[in-house]
Amino acid sequence: MDILSSKWFIGIAIIVLLLIVLIFTGKKSVNAEISINGTKEEVWAVLTNFTKAKEWNRVLIPIEGTLGVGNKIKYEFYQDEGGKAAVMDAEVRQIKSGELINQNGGIPGILTFNHHYFIKESGSTTTVKITEEYRGIMVNFWNPKPVEKAYERLLVSLKQKIEAK
Repeated sequence: MDILSSKWFIGIAIIVLLLIVLIFTGKKSVNAEISINGTKEEVWAVLTNFTKAKEWNRVLIPIEGTLGVGNKIKYEFYQDEGGKAAVMDAEVRQIKSGELINQNGGIPGILTFNHHYFIKESGSTTTVKITEEYRGIMVNFWNPKPVEKAYERLLVSLKQKIEAK
């Protein structure tokens, strides 16, 4: 029996092709943005003070590691207010003091994330934007909207912390 006409070969080829398509089509993103009455230095100081993050941040709490390019940071992520934490690791890819933090992580091919904080000052206000892009097979079967809502809560908490000073 010729291997190319084998039902097993055809079945496996279809599965492999389907997995490849899912890997390359699995792409989604979330965005959250807020304007804060404060300087970018104030925003940066609060956002990067990991030892005091738990005082104001109830969404993405650093529990291990330090902020530095190439460093790994372990977070507790609370997608739902008052919910259970998911523990996740991220690697810091890029930092521009007062402007940008970029981290990524996940399981390549399955589900990865590329997380950014963008900070931009304009007059007496500072805009903070969180973007997160997801890739991988599982993205096709997942709704990231609850994560977007969680990041919106994080930014409201950041705003309240800074504007309370």
